[in-house]
Amino acid sequence: MKRDDAQDNSNMHTKKSIPPYMKAISGSLGGIVEASCLQPIDVIKTRLQLDRSGNYKGILHCGATISRTEGVRALWKGLTPFATHLTLKYALRMGSNAVFQSAFKDPETGKLSGHGRFLSGFGAGVLEAIVIVTPFEVVKIRLQQQKGLSPELLKYKGPIHCARMIIREEGFRGLWAGVAPTVMRNGTNQSAMFTAKNAFDVLLWKKHEGDGKVLQPWQSMISGFLAGTAGPICTGPFDVVKTRLMAQSREGGELKYKGMVHAIRTIYAEEGLLALWKGLLPRLMRIPPGQAIMWAVADQIIGLYERRYLHAAI
Repeated sequence: MKRDDAQDNSNMHTKKSIPPYMKAISGSLGGIVEASCLQPIDVIKTRLQLDRSGNYKGILHCGATISRTEGVRALWKGLTPFATHLTLKYALRMGSNAVFQSAFKDPETGKLSGHGRFLSGFGAGVLEAIVIVTPFEVVKIRLQQQKGLSPELLKYKGPIHCARMIIREEGFRGLWAGVAPTVMRNGTNQSAMFTAKNAFDVLLWKKHEGDGKVLQPWQSMISGFLAGTAGPICTGPFDVVKTRLMAQSREGGELKYKGMVHAIRTIYAEEGLLALWKGLLPRLMRIPPGQAIMWAVADQIIGLYERRYLHAAI
């Protein structure tokens, strides 16, 4: 009898597990909405990080200068690879994080420890950095650093042409320029983000995964926004170094930066310590709002699935 009760409890726990594919779908839809809203801030961030001569005086001046000299459309440069990149990245991030969490759960209680949640997030961040983030961001940054709108004056005519040119001139490895700092940045970001998002959901809204409670979009936005603030501050140097390594090409001679450590030393020596946090403000303007938008969409989809398929079956 006790064995049957234990089996029933185990079955109930299995029913309450949200499948990874639903997490992946929720993340990809959230990514589409986020990319459409926040692309201009990403363009400004990239231009500021690549500005060594002080042409831009700040976020507003950078945005105004781009709009005035290149047209408003220039603020959406690289949108196609950015939107595709976000959609695939969030699908992989949310799906792989769910798989890792399942692996780290206690087999008897089905509970996930804080340590397991942190490692699951780090694993998801490393995976997305290698598989998706690095090649897409190399293409996006090469497109964003081009000034002007006349196609005949631009080296790269679009994302596919850009990728082909990089492969032709630098080999396939060129698409993975800056992979080391990208792995460090994304692994750290996602371990902190998933841990913080769960903590804020519990602390602010008493929401536990699988309990059937669906957060209001504004509640998800608050939790997502707060969870997205710590990463950019901690990983600023990795993001700057990533951008510099991805932006440089072998055209015209030797590469300025030989790798992640060399780039950090060179930037520090030539531009000072604060240069390693260039673009931090636009990152804080983009990442926390981006997480707020993504989680507002994702939580609604996951909550709907919980309510319709998990708790309806109990």
